[in-house]
Amino acid sequence: MSKDKASHWQTVYSSKKPEAVSWFTPKLASSIKLLKLAGLTDTSRVIDVGAGASTLVDDLLNLGVNSVTALDISAAALDIARQRLGSRASGVSWLPIDILKADLPAGGYDIWHDRAALQFLTDSMDAARYAQLACRALADRGHAVIGGFAKGGPTQCSQLPVTQREPEDIARLFGPRFALMQASHELHQTPWGALQPFAFALLRKNG
Repeated sequence: MSKDKASHWQTVYSSKKPEAVSWFTPKLASSIKLLKLAGLTDTSRVIDVGAGASTLVDDLLNLGVNSVTALDISAAALDIARQRLGSRASGVSWLPIDILKADLPAGGYDIWHDRAALQFLTDSMDAARYAQLACRALADRGHAVIGGFAKGGPTQCSQLPVTQREPEDIARLFGPRFALMQASHELHQTPWGALQPFAFALLRKNG
């Protein structure tokens, strides 16, 4: 992502309350269900890519997960989550960085989660780079839970273009080293009542 996009997201999270953005949901139920299907335990090393100010980090800590990393291009977004958690924020590693520029440890994570970050990578080379980064960062037999707008969903979000993908599209992007273990859909309701179709893919990295 460009510096302009980083500035864009800083402005979004600095000027709006977390519950006032279209992607807000008080609990990421679909994500949590798929994380549990991926074998989430207290020893799982989890990274949430495009974490924003979402409550997933709260839920992971509530489930006793001891290794949680929250990555987002917007430091302002992560600050909202950090302040919400209070003293519990010390149990999370915070990475305010563009995912395409992140130097993540090889095999450093058991589960890679992303709800609506990949969809902003509309350039095919950027999307391929993202998949390569995820593959390198995931341990063998690790899992990726990826969600975003499904076909027929919005073509823009927060005034930026997005790419709509079905679970099978996500699996093809990740390539033959990954198996599609579960495909699911949900209708996300925005704070103002609009319905947006989301698609989720649970992928497993082969050893």
